Amino acid sequence: MSQPLYLYDTYSRKLREFQPLSPEQVSLYTCGPTVYDYAHIGNLRTYLFEDLLKRILLFNGYKVKHVMNITDVGHLVSDADEGEDKMEKGSRRMSKTVWQIADYYTEAFRTDLKHLNIIEPTIWCKATEHILEQIKTIRQIEANGYTYRTADGIYFDTAKLPDYGYLARLDIEGLHAGARVELGDKRNATDFALWKFSPTSASGVPRRQMEWGSPWGVGFPGWHIECSAMSAKYLGNFFDIHCGGEDHIPVHHTNEIAQTQASYGTHLANFWLHGYFLQFDSSKMSKSSGEFLRLQLLIDKGYDPLAYRFFCLSANYRAKLNFNWESLDGAATALNRLRSTQYEWGAPSEPDPAFVARFTEQINDDMNAPRALAVMWDLLRSDLPKAVKKATLLKFDEVFGLGLADWKPAENTIPAHILVLADERQRARKEKRFADSDTLRAQIVAAGYLVEDTPQGPRVKKL
Repeated sequence: MSQPLYLYDTYSRKLREFQPLSPEQVSLYTCGPTVYDYAHIGNLRTYLFEDLLKRILLFNGYKVKHVMNITDVGHLVSDADEGEDKMEKGSRRMSKTVWQIADYYTEAFRTDLKHLNIIEPTIWCKATEHILEQIKTIRQIEANGYTYRTADGIYFDTAKLPDYGYLARLDIEGLHAGARVELGDKRNATDFALWKFSPTSASGVPRRQMEWGSPWGVGFPGWHIECSAMSAKYLGNFFDIHCGGEDHIPVHHTNEIAQTQASYGTHLANFWLHGYFLQFDSSKMSKSSGEFLRLQLLIDKGYDPLAYRFFCLSANYRAKLNFNWESLDGAATALNRLRSTQYEWGAPSEPDPAFVARFTEQINDDMNAPRALAVMWDLLRSDLPKAVKKATLLKFDEVFGLGLADWKPAENTIPAHILVLADERQRARKEKRFADSDTLRAQIVAAGYLVEDTPQGPRVKKL
């Protein structure tokens, strides 16, 4: 591609032209899930933005080595290193071991990625499978003089790092002043745990299911150290791009950078990219708020999961996106129109260079998906031959990831007279003749079929 790619780097707070550190491949690290519960659709928006980035890199001709972690230990319920491990909490809720719930929710997460046509990472890495690497990194930080010991663990002394918090532009003095009475054994409000000691009962029996021996005692790693250790193992001490959600900026990614600066003298990644929240009725969607919509719920309601992917393309990744069912209906309708139109065009020929150039200009401008979609709709309205339009659209879909090339309309194996009954029922519903509608539905069921009302209209299937 001749057009340069520009990405917004959170670390420098500016749009920068992307140039890979190595001509061989782009090194990409994305923060994965803490597998104590299902991912909600707000979480999945972050993974969709990261998949869009990866597809754009591939579209620009780069090879990509993508590493994603699985946090299966060490993520406490409070970012202040207080409370219990989320995995232990999930274990009690599910009445299963932490190892069992880690496997269960990891597979659930990977299923969600498949439903959304998200390309899997080159390397999956679990925190529990890299304990030695994390201990080695902590020892390096300790040798360089950035740690101290408290009653409950080994902590990073942020006061010894002059530019700690630069990523988030933290007001360190203000944070310290506001937290003096809550420090406990910590020296500074921003200090964080590298290794936590396992609590024991009065009889000396361990209270944790996950714990390991270390130079400092039996315990478990803090949440942040896993990413510094694993990214260095697989991508090196300074790599191309690190991604995550906007909530990672003030704590998790700030602490990753601190650890790597203390270990190797780099700020870990050349580019830091962050996706912004999905909101539900203008409030952040989160597990703790109760607004916890799983992708499976959307599927159960009759939505194709790729309609949610299409919906997320409607906003720039650095803008908050408000979720509501009406907007998802609109995305589903638009996706169905796109699918059926391109299918009717028949076999593709060759993409139109002018439209590909327009499209590339938009996606290379900090991944501007909404403007890229506008180019796509211009393509559909153009006078180009259908075979050219289809080839160009399929080229665009290398970035959009909607799976258009593989889509086919569902085979209609429902008898014609049942479809007529379904149409009559739908007409009765629109005319508010609900008694007639119920009678027609009963006739359909009596014939061995079920009619479901979905956002795309009634769907008939065999019982």
